[in-house]
Amino acid sequence: MATAYLTHHQKVLRLYKKSLRHLESWCIFRDKYRFYACMLRARFDENKGEKDMVKATRMLKAGEEEFWSNQHPQPYIFPDSPGGTSYERYECYKVPEWVLDHWHPSEKAMYPDYFSKREQKRQRSEEHKKMNVILCRSPL
Repeated sequence: MATAYLTHHQKVLRLYKKSLRHLESWCIFRDKYRFYACMLRARFDENKGEKDMVKATRMLKAGEEEFWSNQHPQPYIFPDSPGGTSYERYECYKVPEWVLDHWHPSEKAMYPDYFSKREQKRQRSEEHKKMNVILCRSPL
């Protein structure tokens, strides 16, 4: 499977975001975190307008090495994120949408708003699919 290459700009943004997330792990108190976050932002803003791509690439590589050497040994991971304590915890309880089609009418009557909106959504989806088929078949 082919994946797109990241641009220099995307790499810098990802480095900045990773740095902020690890800074949250180092700083317990919010005021201390904000101070260091502003200093970090200033360091990124200093070189924001760099036109020489060779120099910019070298700075990015140096920034990634600095991040690697200063990263937190146990970074904070959000509970629902991959590696978090409750990642995919309730996946086994999720029911596919088609199961609702087999509900008894008396069961559907308990949730009239939900099923009316669901039916409207289904009709819009079918109309959209028909329009796509018509557009795909029409000669250009």
